[in-house]
Amino acid sequence: MRRDYFTIDIRPEPDDDGMPTIAIDYTGPSGDLRDRLTETAESTLDSSEVDVAFRHQTESEGGVLSLTDRMTGEFIFEAAAAIEPLDALVSTAQRRDGDGTYEVRLTDSGGKPLVYEKETLLVYDEDGDLLRQRSLIPGSVEL
Repeated sequence: MRRDYFTIDIRPEPDDDGMPTIAIDYTGPSGDLRDRLTETAESTLDSSEVDVAFRHQTESEGGVLSLTDRMTGEFIFEAAAAIEPLDALVSTAQRRDGDGTYEVRLTDSGGKPLVYEKETLLVYDEDGDLLRQRSLIPGSVEL
């Protein structure tokens, strides 16, 4: 799936429901994204089955945000995103009642939204090394 099918708006300040948000709009071929998010014909992957990560890119003001299927490790998609708003989202989520939660709001080309409430967001440098201080890692998670 092409990166340019996705528009990412990182909203570090809490929205109406009080959570910082990564809003993602998909404008690619209808059905492609849903197919990747569908576990079976009847069920879409839920929040516990999706992982979110961000990888810095060399010589860039941005990086790549990715969603993956936790069970298979398969990429659902990846898209370009800016570093500064992502860092602000992590900081806001860490300060928010100490729980580190944020939302990923994904809207497909048909306008149908999916909302994932997440506590983990792993941030990697250009070489693939985990940046622990810039990531959201719940205390119950051991890496």
